[in-house]
Amino acid sequence: MNALTQRARAQLDDLLAHFGLAGDEVPASNWVDGRLLAGDAEVIELIDPVTGEALLRYRDAGAEMVERAAEAAAKAQPQWMALTASERGRRMNQAISGLAGQEEPLARLESIVAGKPIRDCRAEVGKVREMFEYYAGWCDKQHGEVIPVATSHLNYVRYVPYGVVGQITPWNAPMFTCAWQLAPALAAGNGVVLKPSELTPFTSIVIARLLEQAGLPRGLINIVNGLGTSTGAALTDHPRIGKLVFVGSPQSGRLIAEAGARRLVPSVLELGGKSANIVFADARLDDAVAGAQAAIYAAAGQSCVAGSRLLVERSVFEEVTTRLARAAEQIPVGLPEDEATRMGPLQNRRQFEHVMRMIDDAVAAGARLLTGGGRPDDLPEEAAGYFIAPTVLVDVTSDMAIAQQEVFGPVLIAMAFDDEADAVRLANETRFGLAGAVWCQDVARAHRVAGQLRAGTVWINSYKAISVMSPFGGFGESGFGRSSGLDGLREYSVPQSVWVETAPEASVAFGYGSGVG
Repeated sequence: MNALTQRARAQLDDLLAHFGLAGDEVPASNWVDGRLLAGDAEVIELIDPVTGEALLRYRDAGAEMVERAAEAAAKAQPQWMALTASERGRRMNQAISGLAGQEEPLARLESIVAGKPIRDCRAEVGKVREMFEYYAGWCDKQHGEVIPVATSHLNYVRYVPYGVVGQITPWNAPMFTCAWQLAPALAAGNGVVLKPSELTPFTSIVIARLLEQAGLPRGLINIVNGLGTSTGAALTDHPRIGKLVFVGSPQSGRLIAEAGARRLVPSVLELGGKSANIVFADARLDDAVAGAQAAIYAAAGQSCVAGSRLLVERSVFEEVTTRLARAAEQIPVGLPEDEATRMGPLQNRRQFEHVMRMIDDAVAAGARLLTGGGRPDDLPEEAAGYFIAPTVLVDVTSDMAIAQQEVFGPVLIAMAFDDEADAVRLANETRFGLAGAVWCQDVARAHRVAGQLRAGTVWINSYKAISVMSPFGGFGESGFGRSSGLDGLREYSVPQSVWVETAPEASVAFGYGSGVG
C-alpha cells in the first residue's frame, strides 16, 4: 500500500468512524429499519481510484437483508401516509436540516470513494438539500381533478403512492442520484429500498440515517449495499416492490426492465447518452469552446449527459477543435482532495479499461488524436490509478464504434457538418436520446434545430444546466420515464379514479353505462 493509499485509508477510517459506520471486522454498509447493519454475504473490495490499490472491504447485503428492508418500508409507509400532506412536507423540510454541519465530511467521503474532485462533491451536497426542499413543497400541492363525466356521478382523480419502491443508483454521482430519487418518492407518499452501486456504498447510508434522525419515520428509507447479481436481483424480484427506478447503463437497464416485466411492475430507466453538441459558424466561439469543455470533461466525462459528440460547421471546424484541444491541455488533472483539481480519475478499473480500449480502437479505425489519449504526464508516481488525460479525436466517422457507443470518460469526438440539415442528421444518428445542445446566434435556427433533436433535454447556447424543477429523461436507449419536476413526482404515484353516484335513485348499468343515472 503506497503512501497515497495509506492516507486515503486513514481519512476514510476517520470518516466512517465519524458517521458511525466503522466496525470491528467490516464497516456497516446497510441502513435498515433505523439500524446500521453490516452485510454477511460475499466480501466486496473497494479500490482507491487514485492509486488502483485496495482501500477496504465490506460484505454484500444479500437477499435476507433486502427482505428486512422491504418489510420495514412496508410497515413505515402507511404511517407516513397517515400524516397530513402538510405534515409530510414539514417533516421533509425538517429532515434535510439533519445535513447541517455534515456537508464537508459527506463531501470528503464521496470524494475518496468515488474519486471525484472535492469541489464537485461539495456542490453535490448542496443539490441534496435543494431536492428535498423542492419536493417538500409539493407534498400538499398534489391536487386531483374533477372530471365532468356524462352521468350523474361525481368523478374525481387522486394520486396515490405505489407503496414501496425500489431504487438502484450508479457510481458516478451517488449522493446526487440518491436524493434525486428519494425526495420525489417520499413526497408522493412511498417507502423506499435503495441500492447504491457496490463501488460507492457509503454516502447514501449516511444521507438516509441523517434524514431519519432529523424527522422521517423509522424504516421509511432503507439502504442495502451489494452486488447487482445478488442484492440487486433480490430487490428487483421482491414482491413488496411496486415500482423499479434505475439509473445506469443500458445493459443493466434492460435487466431491470425485464425483472419488472416478469412481475408486471413498471419501471423508470435513466440510462446512457451520446449527446450531440452542435456549433454553428455564427456562434460565439469563446462561449462554445468553454461550453464544450464543461460538457465533456466535468466529472472526467462520467456523466450520462456528457456532450461527447461535438458537431461543428465545417467553416470553423479547424479553429474550434484546435482551440478546444489547447484548452483541454490546460485543465488541472490531479488528486481529488486538491482544491485546484478540476478533473480526477475514473472511478474504477473496468471503466478505465473500457475507455482506453475505445480510444485505441478509434485510432486504429482512422480517427486522429489532437490531444490526450493516455495518462497525464504530471501526476505523482504513486497516483497510478485510473487517470486519463482530456482527449480530443477528429477524423471520426459515424460508423465508428466511438461515434455510436457511450464512452463514459473524458473523450470528445469532433465531426464536421455542412449545413443545418446535415447537423440534425448527424445529431440524430444514434440509438441514444438523452441530451443535446445548439450554439448559434440565429434565434430562429436555434429553436428550429432544437425542435428536431431527438433528445429529452436540449440546451441553446449553454450546456448541462439542470434543475430539480425541470423534467429529465430520454428517448431510445437513453431510457424512459422522467426524473425531476412535476413529471418526476408523478412517476412515483398512480392516478386513481373515484366515482360517486349523486342521483336520488341510483341506477346500476349492466356493462359500461354512459347515460345519466
